[in-house]
Amino acid sequence: MKDVDKQARLAEKLRENLRRRKAQARGVKAEAAGQGTEAPPESAD
Repeated sequence: MKDVDKQARLAEKLRENLRRRKAQARGVKAEAAGQGTEAPPESAD
């Protein structure tokens, strides 16, 4: 029974880590895409 609990905890940690890494990768991609446009967009009055 201990092995099952250990595997369940490990699986949850791995899923959490993967979610965090995916979110971080999305943030890095968004930041890299926005580097060319440092000036704010002009407002259309």
